[in-house]
Amino acid sequence: MARLLVVDDEAKIREMIRKYALFEGYEVAEAADGFEAVEKCEREDFDLIIMDVMMPDLDGFSAVKAIRRFKNTPVIMLSARGEEYDRIHGFEVGVDDYVVKPFSVKELMMRVAAILSRGKSSSENTAQTVSFEGLQIDYAARIVRINGERVEMSPKEYELLFFMSRNKNMALSRETLLTEVWGYDYYGDDRTLDTHIKLLRKSLGEYQKFIVTVRGVGYRFDAE
Repeated sequence: MARLLVVDDEAKIREMIRKYALFEGYEVAEAADGFEAVEKCEREDFDLIIMDVMMPDLDGFSAVKAIRRFKNTPVIMLSARGEEYDRIHGFEVGVDDYVVKPFSVKELMMRVAAILSRGKSSSENTAQTVSFEGLQIDYAARIVRINGERVEMSPKEYELLFFMSRNKNMALSRETLLTEVWGYDYYGDDRTLDTHIKLLRKSLGEYQKFIVTVRGVGYRFDAE
């Protein structure tokens, strides 16, 4: 049974998420602020964290940064703000998904299930390493190296790169990328995908040339 940590300074929101999560069969722990969340993650293991952004003392972004120093637990960020800057900042610190308040708890649970499902499927991959010029991808170890140097990426950057490189030279629609990488029929605009593509290109440096925009369709990993 998967264990969730719900972090929000509003008790009503924690209770609402807890109610639905228990109904879906998850175990649920709660934290009222960022400091409590970090302390709980130091003592316990969780399969996924649902983290609010705006909290007293230690905000959600700072809490995720602190947790990332010792654990790579998937995180869904909750925020009352949906500006691109906030999304980019969240993805840069390693957030897996971003949900803007007010939100549907039913949809939130779909996102939780999708992320947990993707985690299980990725663990089933057999050892395999591929190289495209100076870009080396180790699928099983989830390691990317550029010209011999290891590159750190967010979880979704890894998943995007892995899926696109495994389907190299194929035009992948936005719908396909959202469904395969996020694991559900995405509700909303395409900014989430475009933001991650932008971050992935930045991480790849000179090898961002492999990520090609296919106008009117989506993207393609273009390499031999």
